[in-house]
Formats: sequence, C-alpha cells, structure tokens
Amino acid sequence: MATKVTKFYGTGRRKKSIARVYLKAGKGSIVVNGHDVNEYMPYATLVQNLKQPLALSGAETKYDVEAEVYGGGFTGQAEAIRLGIARALLEAGEDRKTLKVAGMLTRDPRVKERKKYGLKGARRAPQFSKR
Repeated sequence: MATKVTKFYGTGRRKKSIARVYLKAGKGSIVVNGHDVNEYMPYATLVQNLKQPLALSGAETKYDVEAEVYGGGFTGQAEAIRLGIARALLEAGEDRKTLKVAGMLTRDPRVKERKKYGLKGARRAPQFSKR
C-alpha cells in the first residue's frame, strides 16, 4: 500500500504575477517552473527574498517547495512565490504570529496605474507650450 504524501498549498499574487506553491516534507529544495530556483531567478537577492517565510519559521530544511508561476517580471514572481510559501506554511501548521509580524501574509496591492487619455502616461501631461 502506498503512503499518502501530504502537500500544502498556497497562492501568491504580486503585480501581474500569480504563483501556485506546494510544500511537502523534504530537505529544502526549491523548484520554480521545473527549474532549480538559483537557475530560474537571475539575482541572489530575489532568491533570498522568496526564502524569507521559510527562514522566519525555521522550516528551511523541513519542506521541499514546488512553485508554478506566470506573468510579470522576476521581482513580481519572487514576491508572489514568497506570499504563496507563507500561506502554505500556515496551512502546514506553522506559527501565524511570526509571519504576520514580519509582513509575510500581506498581499502588496500596488499595481501599474493605467494610462489616461490626453496624457502621455498615467500622470505625465504633454509639455506646455506658451506660443
């Protein structure tokens, strides 16, 4: 009889990025879209950023992380994965207060403002000409 592998799920969003994150008991490997996280993310700071919830809860070597992420750029994707990991850790039974105080459970609502008619961008007005 096969043993049931328990997976914990969390969804993360940031700007245009959406991440589906799965945690399962393991040694601490992180796989993003089928690639190792260090291969996928171009900067070490982004990798460090998305590992924050695991470090705070002391679960870096307790779980393997598998993430599917699409949309946006690398920064948005890293922060979407971070939120997904934090939510999955809650489902796994980790301490909520630690994550909440560090701001890991709050979705960053800032998104790109739309361009308005008559303007060159969202707020940039055309150059004023006196004559």
